[in-house]
Order: sequence, then structure tokens, then C-alpha cells
Amino acid sequence: MTPLNPYFLQGSPSEQRLVQDLINEQLRMYGQDVVYMPRKFIGEKTVIKENIYTKFDDSFRIEAYVLNFDGFGGQGDILSKFGVRSTDELTLIVSRERYEDFITPFLSSDSDVKVTIRPEEGDLIYFPLDNSLFEIKYVEGKRPFYQLNNLYVYELKCELFEYEDEVIDTSINEVDESVQNFGYIVTLNMVESTAAPLELTNPSILTPKSVSYIDLINDGYGYKDIPRVAISSAPTGGVTASAEAIMRTIPGRNGSSIDKILITNPGSGYTTPPTVQIISSSGSGGIATAVIDTGVLGPIGIVTGGLQYTSPPTISISSPPSVNGRVAIATASINSSGSVTSVRYIDAGSGYLQAFSRTITIQSPIGTSQGDYKFNEQITGQISGTTAYVKEWNSITRKLKVSIVDGTFALGESIVGSAATYKLLSVNNMDDFYDAYADNINIENEADNVIDFSERNPFGDY
Repeated sequence: MTPLNPYFLQGSPSEQRLVQDLINEQLRMYGQDVVYMPRKFIGEKTVIKENIYTKFDDSFRIEAYVLNFDGFGGQGDILSKFGVRSTDELTLIVSRERYEDFITPFLSSDSDVKVTIRPEEGDLIYFPLDNSLFEIKYVEGKRPFYQLNNLYVYELKCELFEYEDEVIDTSINEVDESVQNFGYIVTLNMVESTAAPLELTNPSILTPKSVSYIDLINDGYGYKDIPRVAISSAPTGGVTASAEAIMRTIPGRNGSSIDKILITNPGSGYTTPPTVQIISSSGSGGIATAVIDTGVLGPIGIVTGGLQYTSPPTISISSPPSVNGRVAIATASINSSGSVTSVRYIDAGSGYLQAFSRTITIQSPIGTSQGDYKFNEQITGQISGTTAYVKEWNSITRKLKVSIVDGTFALGESIVGSAATYKLLSVNNMDDFYDAYADNINIENEADNVIDFSERNPFGDY
């Protein structure tokens, strides 16, 4: 057979080498410097091999030629009731030789990378001209088709990356910052480093008789709101007692029931036990009686509510000197800022004497915290064992933004990182990422007007 050209062998190693060198040189001249990030599988389910979540913590700079000449492909930005979705597409050409020489050797020993000899669908490419991340959707490895009996480039068909729960930490600031606030963000409000203790006034001793405690006979049912507790008036010259109901929800029962009744003011001057009425426009059945006694402690006032309590502090009151007396038991309530807003009696005690010194012991707030959390490090709750990845840490406001939360954090537990430990004050589970075009909240509100499952299930509750 007559050769095509007597001066060329149509596929000798030297000819193939020449073509590869020319392509590499062209990519350096006309291409763009992009960052290639291989996808690593952190874990997968054993039965159907479903991916749990992935990470991108390696990065490689490589030159790539942009095949798009008239802008991004795809359908562009699509506006819907659920927000704006960008469908930009990008086609890149990279050298086979450059990939196999400068990327494959570093990935061959990494068991988390599934394919190392070529670019893999699902890997990411950072495109600096648009400050965007693109995900490889398809790798075409045979175009151009066997010039001089060899293949020289990969054609990467990419789409704009849509973040889910991936960990991206390349140590390249421009890349990491481009995804820092993507995805579902949970804000953890941490305890300040300087906490303040609660200060209370020493209660007086009421005479002659006051409401010592309220005995709940029947907890009632079907309460949609907190019922009002009305105590009959004290005789002339006395002070009328007051109390509040604390509610609880029983699974399978519609509405709430009364858990206990706390005394806000034991009153004074009673000669007979006052009547207790539980008043509500929704539920019914709540019955309680008041028990009066002598030597009862008066209301406990709050001098300062303290700071940074993650749970209501324990309040201990010394025993009365009377042999037949009862120790008063008080409980505190806190607000979202960690300050005590009220102190109420479960039992106001009895048998206390005027000359006797009452001692109140108050639990101190959680101690100091220290250190700084690092971007993309894994943090752990010491009590709940919940883990998450750091997206942003503000040491001034003590706000820690995290993503990929595996579990539920417990209030008051220590959130531990590699170089920081803080106590958790509160959790904001709302997604901080806000889309001005999204209409999903309005859709949810309108749907609730049809069937609202937030209060009860009309097909299952009774």
C-alpha cells in the first residue's frame, strides 16, 4: 500500500510528541488558568452505594482553553416561583499529558478519589474570569478523533455548580471565599467570655398565714393557650396571692394540659384556704386547691438578672428552723439573652422565723470560653456528639455559622474545635441564605390556609 505521505509515518512516537507539544503550547497561549478540584467521597451507604457527602480539599492549577466563543451555554438564568436558577454551561479543553503528569500522580494514593487517571464527572473547576465554580457533567476523551493515531485532549462539558452539603477547602482564598456562604447555614450563638451571676433579694417572712403551695388535683386537657390562675382575695388588710400555670403537651392528645402551678406571690393574711380558679376559653378540667401555712417566704425580687445562663440556674434555699417546717423550693426562668426574668415558688415553704437568717444559693453561669474556630474545620458538641463544619466565626458577636449539621446541638454544651471551645447559648435554625426572588414562603403560607399540619393532623388526631 502506498503511504499517504512518504515524509510522514502517520503516527510515529515523534510525530505524536510534536502534536502534543504544539497543543500544550497553544493551551498556554490561548487558554485560561483554572483550578481543578477532584471530588472525594467521605462516606457512602453500604447497600445501594448512595453518597452521603463529599469534600474538595485538593486543588491543582491547570491551563484550559474555553471553547465557548459567544458566552456561556445553557438556558441562562431561569426565574421561577422557587427563585432564580442559573443554568450556565461551559466547555473547556485540557491537555491529557498535562493532567496525567501533574494531577494523576497526586491522586493515585488517595482512596477517597474514585477515578485518578482522567478528569471525572462530578469534579469541580474554578473559573476565575467569572469567579464561579463549575461541575464537570461529561468528559469527552475522543475529540479530535485519533489524529496521528492518538488522543491528546479532554473536552470537559461543565455546568454551574449548585452547592448542597459539600466541604470545600482548597486553601486558595479566592476559591474558598466564593463558596463560604453557600448552602444551608445554621447560626450558633455562643456564650460571651464574660458572664455575670444572678443577684436576688432576701425574701421576707409573711404573717400570719400565706399560700404555701398549690396542689394540682386535675391537669385538664385541650388548652390552646396558657390559662389564667385566679386566687380569691385575702381578707381586709391582707395581700391576695397570685400564681401562674406551666403547661405540657401529651403525645396523642389535642391541646395542652397543666403541668404545675407556680406561686408568684404567696399573699398574706389568709385565715382559710382561698379558692383557686383555672380560667380558659379553650381547654377545661383543670382543678387545683391552695394550701396555707405560717412562716411562709415572701416574693423573691431580682436585683440583676445575670448574663449568659444557657439554662435556668438552680436556686437553693436554706431549711427553716422549725421541726415541722418545709424547705422552700424556687425555680427561675431565663430569656433568649441568658438573663433571669422571674423567680417563682414551687413551694414557698413553712416554719421560717423572722429572726432566722435565710440563705439563698444561686448557681453561677457557665464559665469563660476561648479560642477561634477555623474555616471548614469540623466542630463537635461534647454532650450531643453533633458535628458540623465551620463556615464563619465572629469572635466579637460570638456567632458561629456552620453547615452539614449531623444531629441536634444541646443548649449549654461545649462546642469544641481544633483551637476553640465555647458554650452554646442558642441555635438559629433558619437558613441565612436569602433569595429575594424566591416565593416559597408565600406558597407555604397560602398552602396552610388549605391544610395546616403545623397545629394538628386532621386525618389522625382525635
